[in-house]
Amino acid sequence: MPRFIPFNRPHLTGREFAHLQEAVSQDHLAGNGPFTGRCQRWLMEQLGARRALLTHSCTGALEMAAILAEAGPGDEIVMPSFTFVSTANAFVLRGATPVFVDVRPDTLNLDERLVEAAITPKTRAIVAVHYGGVGCDMAALTAIARSRNLVLIEDAAQALLARRDGQPLGAVAPLAAVSFHETKNVIAGEGGALLVNDERFVRRAEIIWEKGTDRSRFLRGQVDKYTWQDVGSSFQPSELTAAFLWPQLEDSAMTTASRLAVWNTYHAAFEELERNGVARRPIVPDSCEHNAHLYYLMLANAASRNDVLARLNAAGVNAIFHYVPLHRSAAGRRFGRAPRDLPHTDRVSDSLIRLPLWAGMSAADVEYVVEQVYAVAGQCAV
Repeated sequence: MPRFIPFNRPHLTGREFAHLQEAVSQDHLAGNGPFTGRCQRWLMEQLGARRALLTHSCTGALEMAAILAEAGPGDEIVMPSFTFVSTANAFVLRGATPVFVDVRPDTLNLDERLVEAAITPKTRAIVAVHYGGVGCDMAALTAIARSRNLVLIEDAAQALLARRDGQPLGAVAPLAAVSFHETKNVIAGEGGALLVNDERFVRRAEIIWEKGTDRSRFLRGQVDKYTWQDVGSSFQPSELTAAFLWPQLEDSAMTTASRLAVWNTYHAAFEELERNGVARRPIVPDSCEHNAHLYYLMLANAASRNDVLARLNAAGVNAIFHYVPLHRSAAGRRFGRAPRDLPHTDRVSDSLIRLPLWAGMSAADVEYVVEQVYAVAGQCAV
């Protein structure tokens, strides 16, 4: 059988099934049970968040953030175009308009130098997406948001346990969303969390999370009954999801270290490829401590990228591209707008490939990927 290196292989600690059995034995399978509490406390302790609320997905956490930001018809939300659709959908669902801004050519994050030019009297919020676990310039974005009285939101889907300027990503802006999808570093199959870092949002976030009721206050004995208080929805995951997630969080430092070992091997191996002008490696600023969420190479153009991807996959290396820019998508053109050209976003989308990377990936698999990249990409030129 030909060798096959998958793009992603979900990492298990070996304790997930025991915790699932424990959750079942406790006769509490709906959300907000003991395992949910453990996971939320871990997130608050590790990241310094004022409140952490587990959600059924990072998409759900972003939707909660959109409600808390009071995004609505007529509002505009500044965000990168080079991101997953959930970043925009959360606000489009509230009737707001995404305003797409270009990314930096180095980190591929929202270019903070272009944000102010995209702000109008209609702007309600700014969304920073930490691409690949490399942090945006949160100091600059925080200053802009405060000076304009805007809500800053972190889409930290890929950024758990990464830092910028010594601060954990997801714990800087007033609101942040993280993901536990099976393609992320720490997984629950599906899942996410809303991190609330500003006290003024905590109480309402709990109400939104509890389907618009004050049930959290009822469970703490602060009211004698709970009732409908606000808009909300079923954002909570089941206790089974939280039980699966708990050992993942416990082992997250080891998982990150394992991924970093693969990332660093790739980065050293492809130095010559970059020096020869064949591909560009990721750029991580000195102020950033990334979490090895992904490893990418940027090739000359779309034709080169597509050729390399086809040849790598034919050789059993499941490399893939990444986002189709939102401003070029049918829905992006319908629901959002780009006030100017986005040349770096277009270039990145047309030229980037992502290589297989997961915790526990063998040295032999990593070596094979490197060999195949050199074999198929050697004739390309940036």
